[in-house]
Amino acid sequence: MAEFINPALVPKVTLPSGEEVPCVGMGTFGSDRVSAEDVSAAVAGAVRSGYRMFDCAACYGNEPQIGKVFKDAFDEGVVERKDLFIMTKVWNDMHRDVEKACRKSIQDLQCDYVDLYFIHWPFPNYHAPGCDVDSRNPDSRPFSVDEFMDTYRQCEELVEKGVIRYIGISNMTIPKLEAVLPLMKIKPAACELELHVCFQQQELYDYLVAHNIQPVGYMPLGSPRRPERDICPEDVADLQLPEMKAIAEAHGVHPALIALKWAHQRGEISIPFSVHNFASNLKCVTEDPLTEEEMKIISTLEKGNRLVKGQVFLWEGANDWHDLWDEDGVIVK
Repeated sequence: MAEFINPALVPKVTLPSGEEVPCVGMGTFGSDRVSAEDVSAAVAGAVRSGYRMFDCAACYGNEPQIGKVFKDAFDEGVVERKDLFIMTKVWNDMHRDVEKACRKSIQDLQCDYVDLYFIHWPFPNYHAPGCDVDSRNPDSRPFSVDEFMDTYRQCEELVEKGVIRYIGISNMTIPKLEAVLPLMKIKPAACELELHVCFQQQELYDYLVAHNIQPVGYMPLGSPRRPERDICPEDVADLQLPEMKAIAEAHGVHPALIALKWAHQRGEISIPFSVHNFASNLKCVTEDPLTEEEMKIISTLEKGNRLVKGQVFLWEGANDWHDLWDEDGVIVK
């Protein structure tokens, strides 16, 4: 039985609505290396260890198994539904039918409603789960403001119907945000983006904070177990950096916990996944904070080390994965 961390002791972040939510949630992407059963077993342990936030997605292929875990926890009185903050996402093939996708996730997760529903990627460029990095869908196309806003309007309707509580966006860029934020009736509560020590995305992070959108960082450990197809020779291993090892040694913990402490003290929500270390991932933000000097050292470790490059979403005529991220400050068409 994993250690129990009192949820009341877990630091909170405040959403734009004023609601306080945990600063650490549990991710549920098994990175193609962990089965749905193993992920759901970890979720079962995490609920009982004090986790109250879970980040799910239809395309992870494990929502039915996780839903059984949630139902068991509700039935056994471990938690009530209102105690959990459940996040999930609409996948790219359902941008034109968001309500159907959302209700399927709710049915699979057995959770009655969704707290925060993300648009997983800002375009409907579908790829099959587990496909090769060189895979391309001939129907893929560049970002469209009109298409994105059609999807977003459907999310707004779900808020109005009480099906979801908050809308989230994900994998966005500043140029895309500049184009769509003025058009939204209900502002997004959060934006999920890749954030870790060697990919701090400070400009985008600051933009989100300035626009009262809560950053939610995926891959907070630099994802050493991400899918093989996403690994490139030039990638940097965040947790192997000498600075991270030295700070970890000073605190007597694994560098992974230093990465999570840094993320929390920076102000983001992080959503690490672990089969075995989930309790320590949560506990670390409740004790022994990093010093101001250590935070400064980590702020110098930015290396532009994007790990989720998104190659499979490229459209015909695109140059390479850089076109997905609008690096020159304009939306690439």
